Amino acid sequence: MARVNENYLKLPGSYLFSEIARRVNQYKKENPDADIIRLGIGDVTQPLAPAVVEAMKKAVAEMGSPDTFRGYGPEQGYEFLIEQIIENDFRSRGVELAVDEVFISDGAKTDTANFQEIFGINNILAVSDPVYPVYVDSNVMAGRTGMVNDKGQFEKIVYLPCTEENGMKPPLPRTRVDMIYLCFPNNPTGMTISKEELKVWVDYARENRSVILFDAAYEAYIREEGVPHSIFEIEGAREVAVEFRSFSKTAGFTGTRCAYTIVPKEVKAYDSNDQAHSLNPMWLRRQTTKFNGVSYPVQAAAAATFTEEGKKQVREIIDYYMENARIIRKGLEEAGYKVFGGVNAPYIWLKTPGNMRSWDFFDKLMRQVHVVGTPGAGFGAHGEGYFRLTAFATRANTERAIERIRTRM
Repeated sequence: MARVNENYLKLPGSYLFSEIARRVNQYKKENPDADIIRLGIGDVTQPLAPAVVEAMKKAVAEMGSPDTFRGYGPEQGYEFLIEQIIENDFRSRGVELAVDEVFISDGAKTDTANFQEIFGINNILAVSDPVYPVYVDSNVMAGRTGMVNDKGQFEKIVYLPCTEENGMKPPLPRTRVDMIYLCFPNNPTGMTISKEELKVWVDYARENRSVILFDAAYEAYIREEGVPHSIFEIEGAREVAVEFRSFSKTAGFTGTRCAYTIVPKEVKAYDSNDQAHSLNPMWLRRQTTKFNGVSYPVQAAAAATFTEEGKKQVREIIDYYMENARIIRKGLEEAGYKVFGGVNAPYIWLKTPGNMRSWDFFDKLMRQVHVVGTPGAGFGAHGEGYFRLTAFATRANTERAIERIRTRM
């Protein structure tokens, strides 16, 4: 008989954002006239930049001609896109990368979920709490986390509580860990750390032969000086870090799908005989086996974000969302809420009034003012009592939502 992977039975009943969608759809069914404004899931609303659209049209036309048609592309991505990534996102910040250290994919979510496959099952992982659920859930599926306790935490995961007392920044693990998930600018809290603070993590990883899985999907939203855009700006990071990036929120590719992961040749893990192995060829092997690459038109469109016209248009889109973030943050503060984030990230993390449970606040916000956000409890035990709003709505809906919260909550 066929048997299931019982690790899947350890997962919560549904993925966080699926549960939000279920509740909203049920409410809409019961209240069909409700004007729901969604500030929950981090999906973009502004269209692709004109330079991106034109590049994709041109690439699609090429696919329609026998002289320029392309079949399977390289699983790790076309060099024309990789070279633009290296030149614009890394060399401009003093970071040198080789072409074969950059891997194009269909999403940072995909890569952060899949990268754990090349690590041993007995590795101990550390995650911030609250945390993007995919880091935890993918390791649960792999069987690396043990059982869940009465706090909703898995027994074999080291949780790093992000609290108001520590500025919503994770502390170093008190015990040795092997895999460390860091996300800055952070999803869900919207907070960042300085280069000096990030160097402490790199030094810890070097000392303990750990690997940092660094999610930098929101680096393009950083506004303040002194905040690292890449972990590879930190000395020694090439030895201990992998970095994930995405075009989804940066250039509106949520429905188009393109991202990239940086795996330096120096970053290593060890076998049972303490022999070191570079993760770079292992990730290449995994991708060439399980992934057929991102389509040529999509990669051509992504490359257009690095043209002068494309850079300008993408920056305008990011500015639009960050103005939304400013409006949300300012409106919430004026309404008396304690607020984090929204300065270097498109996420605003607010403390629920009167220590209200976050799912209760979700229901109240939806039913009372018809605004949808994301309950902090969905991001971990230390997210309880907090709530996330995103800046990815339209300007009109952002302003309407905050006005409703200010005047009717």
